[in-house]
Amino acid sequence: MSNQRNTSQYAHYDVIIIGAGASGLYCALTAGRRGRRVLVLDHANKAGKKILMSGGGRCNFTNYFVEPEHFLGANQHFCKSALSRYPSWEFIGMVEAHKIPYHEREHGQLFCDDSAQDILSMLLDECAAAGVQVKLNAQIESVQTVENDKNARFQLLTTKQLSKKEKQERKDTANQTKLPQTGYSCESLVVATGGLSIPTMGASGLGYEVAQQFGHTLIPTDASLVPFTFTDKTGELIRALSGISLPVIASNERISFKLPLLFTHRGLSGPSMLQLSNYWHTGETISINLLPETDTTALLLAHKKSHPKQLIRTVLADFTDNALPKKLLTALQTHLWEDIKDTELANIKDERLAELGASLNGWQLKPSGTEGYRTAEVTRGGVKTDEVSSKTMQSNLQDGLYFIGEVLDVTGWLGGYNFQWAWASGFVSGEIV
Repeated sequence: MSNQRNTSQYAHYDVIIIGAGASGLYCALTAGRRGRRVLVLDHANKAGKKILMSGGGRCNFTNYFVEPEHFLGANQHFCKSALSRYPSWEFIGMVEAHKIPYHEREHGQLFCDDSAQDILSMLLDECAAAGVQVKLNAQIESVQTVENDKNARFQLLTTKQLSKKEKQERKDTANQTKLPQTGYSCESLVVATGGLSIPTMGASGLGYEVAQQFGHTLIPTDASLVPFTFTDKTGELIRALSGISLPVIASNERISFKLPLLFTHRGLSGPSMLQLSNYWHTGETISINLLPETDTTALLLAHKKSHPKQLIRTVLADFTDNALPKKLLTALQTHLWEDIKDTELANIKDERLAELGASLNGWQLKPSGTEGYRTAEVTRGGVKTDEVSSKTMQSNLQDGLYFIGEVLDVTGWLGGYNFQWAWASGFVSGEIV
């Protein structure tokens, strides 16, 4: 990893941050305010692409209620220090200072009234005011250490990231010349590359490669905050119900969430499924309470006594506190009680009604998988946090090397928590780099 090149050939900065996303920009503006000379490098053609698409284009930028239990990772204590030193009201204060209108939705989630562009513009304006330079279309070719120079611990080589049009032009002209490289050196190097989620936004594994280069361990990564997919008859049933949404309790052996569920043409989505995906592993069964306000077994048995001639579908359509949508009720009838759909309650054994009630209050499903990184909002897993300082985000294995944001093994719930982790980890690193 050492490099013997003359560092005078490299443009020098106090701090170089790889990644112009949420955590990288926040680290940059924090360090810049301290008078540090900061350069942000990103291979994309635009900064903050994931910020712009977040929250349906309105950026769920934080949450009023942020606690360590809203995050998961192999070391669940790791996030506590940064979150306590940079609570959500600090970021809210910046938003208000920039006069960005925002509103609260359920569960303390905060969104821009207008556009996620407001948040990105705020971050870029703050970076500019702090003298931060942001260089886009910069493909990192190598990261190396420099021996015996505390002011220039690292050297980076970059090439221009070509657009599709430029790549085609080079191909058409059979241009085989190597692209010119630009060299940089720095005292502090911050890896803020994010995870593998949404590759169309430029996600890559560069941060993990740099971590491994310097001896860091990776907790296995997986797509998270992501819809579930299903195959066979269950998949057919779900696809036929595409567009239907209803409140449910979704759970597994570890956790449960009382949130809306959405049937789609690819599987199950909505907040309940995205949240549960954080805690799901391949091959596991999930449970969905389709009538969370109703003890369905007690309802059916009571109506068997009071209205013995009724049919099950009549009871479920008319007497539940949150009646199932008609299309869903018809599909579930075919799926769960087709053989007794026209049988009066009086002629159905109590045991069968109890079995059906249990199914509706705990529909057992085994997803075939998830939609993967293509639509995942975050990446679960990442750089092992036991090898990183929780107070500064500095590597315990390499002086001057820092990891922040999603590249670390810290994953937040849906609801602005991952952004708050980006701001907090960016802040505590920016205070020290």
